[in-house]
Amino acid sequence: MMSKALIDPATVPGWGVDADPQNDPTYPIRHIEDQKTRGLAWSRPALQRPDVEILRSIEHNRLPAVVGTSTPPSGLSGMLRRYAFRRSESDWWHWLLLMGADRINVVEGVLDDLREGAVPNIPAEMGLRAEWKHNRAGLLARIGAVAAASLGAVLIVRARRTAAPDVSPAPERRSITGDVGETALTENLRTSGHDRAGHTQPG
Repeated sequence: MMSKALIDPATVPGWGVDADPQNDPTYPIRHIEDQKTRGLAWSRPALQRPDVEILRSIEHNRLPAVVGTSTPPSGLSGMLRRYAFRRSESDWWHWLLLMGADRINVVEGVLDDLREGAVPNIPAEMGLRAEWKHNRAGLLARIGAVAAASLGAVLIVRARRTAAPDVSPAPERRSITGDVGETALTENLRTSGHDRAGHTQPG
């Protein structure tokens, strides 16, 4: 068990070994004016010329000497990364967008595997076996949280469907008064027609 008692630094072996500048092995490097006399002058080596898109921070005017080319930006995650690198590294949106792009890229990788006919072993890639062995309580807590959130979402959807009003169209209702009026009008027209047919005009 680690002790929290105060100690005398003078009793610690090696304490303050670099306090004396005359005994500091890095001290001569602080004088850079005589690099040529000590053989430290060198030309910058040729830079790597990547053949894929490399995103560069706006804080830097050039790429480093060596860059990674295995996973160039692509898809939706690549669009987010390009937008993130248009912002300064001091902007928290820069880092949030990059983290979001990483999560989206995981889904894109699974879809790529399925498209190529390979089923990814997601539990192994997530390290669930190691989690079960070394952090079982934390793993069960996360599983419980996901299950509770999923159950809550299902209950909310069901509650909204149950509370939704019935919007089915109501049956057409015809006015009784209108029907009686139409019947009387039809009867009057029929009677008037008979009267005209039986009337003889004088010669």
